[in-house]
Amino acid sequence: MAKIGTVWMAALCATGVSIAFAGESVQKSDSGKASVIQAPESNPLSFADDRIVFDVQERLRWENRSNNYDFNSDARALTDGNWLEQRFRIGVALKPFSWLKIYAQGQDVRELNSRRPNIPGNSGAEGDDAFDLRQGYVEIGDYDRCPFSMKIGRQELAYGDERLVGVSDWTNYARTFDAAKLKYKGQGFSVEAFTSTPAVITRSKYDQSDLFNGNELGRELVFSGLYLTLDALPFGTWDFYSFVLDEANGTAAYTQGTLAAPVAQGSLLERSDFVTLGTRIKGDPKKLHGWEFSGEFAYQVGTVRDLDLNAFAVNAGVGYNFLDTAWRPRVFLEYNYASGDDNPADGKIGTFQNLFPTNHKFYGIMDMFSWQNMQDAHLSVSVKPCKDVTAQVDYYAHWLANNNDAWYRSNGLSTVRPLNAAAQDAGSYQGSELDLILTWNVRKYFQIQGGYAHFFAGNYLTDTGANDDANFGYIMATLNF
Repeated sequence: MAKIGTVWMAALCATGVSIAFAGESVQKSDSGKASVIQAPESNPLSFADDRIVFDVQERLRWENRSNNYDFNSDARALTDGNWLEQRFRIGVALKPFSWLKIYAQGQDVRELNSRRPNIPGNSGAEGDDAFDLRQGYVEIGDYDRCPFSMKIGRQELAYGDERLVGVSDWTNYARTFDAAKLKYKGQGFSVEAFTSTPAVITRSKYDQSDLFNGNELGRELVFSGLYLTLDALPFGTWDFYSFVLDEANGTAAYTQGTLAAPVAQGSLLERSDFVTLGTRIKGDPKKLHGWEFSGEFAYQVGTVRDLDLNAFAVNAGVGYNFLDTAWRPRVFLEYNYASGDDNPADGKIGTFQNLFPTNHKFYGIMDMFSWQNMQDAHLSVSVKPCKDVTAQVDYYAHWLANNNDAWYRSNGLSTVRPLNAAAQDAGSYQGSELDLILTWNVRKYFQIQGGYAHFFAGNYLTDTGANDDANFGYIMATLNF
């Protein structure tokens, strides 16, 4: 059997084709930017010379929020208060040959002691989703023998820093796709091509993907892309990408969407079909004597809700890591911009579409911003007082890119205030956010993290209604094998 597989794989390489269902997670946690828990060096759940490997995760997070949605201390909204969020995952990877992996992962998520509805996406709730299939795929590929691999099945997609396509692992259910992905790994570069449709979290039902009646609203959303990475450059990496999103039929409401809801024009029932062209560059501080930098530019053209789309977004950042200093301080400064719509009545759309991002990592842990109609300045400082502890402070200042468009929350769908005359005439300064994050890697498999954030309301809120400051705090424990 092994000999047959070797011959078959060689034939595939000769023709430039390979197949794969993958079983390794590509998660990039966005629970906080401070540090990420690492997998153990030896997995106690690995058997038969690593041919059968189990993985288990249990995560429990307590949250407390005040005024995060209405900025009104005089009213107690459903989104004010505290609750527990629990997530359990178990997976198994079968690796009978070096070129074959078969993987399945189940997930159970719960929101406990909450006043919010236990329906994912309703009033900002994480909600309940009883044990369901999160990932299930097969991967065929061995880069030591062939530069091609292919992965088919339900899987995570994560590219670059995840500003446009990511796992969004801070959320309880995170994000997966039913996808087919082909990868070529060359000397100093790799290129991936994929086509996919997002899995839709549905309480008390099997989580179907969008193309296959995932929300039973007929969107038929297909998301495809081509991603090139040059990873052998002397300073770091340089990426080039093209993403295409085609949503055949819009819908009046859905719980886990991607396109910004219209604020004054266009019909949600119309088709969206547009391309995102972009490039990303990232400097490695280990190659640059402590210096690092990042930059990303994306341009979009096509149609959204059957209206012409023309939009763009920019990220630029620079920092320094004191690699040879006690506590290893890191200082990083960045600027983010994403275009908004300058005329809500002209039959065109200038709002950048944020696709499938991991926004929690970039614009504040209170999750009040997405990469659309926004500009912000961000200063981050972190230290490591000891090997397993990281402390981080982040400060963000936020402005609307265009007052003729709305303030979009992290999900890219809901807006903070209605777009009306008051909002269009208001000041553009939304406010500033101060985040404090402390991460302790207790063991290689166990992490505790806590965070606190305060939002200082700006003149946009003052000019449009309630304008009280907001607060958010959490403690999270993660067991990860």
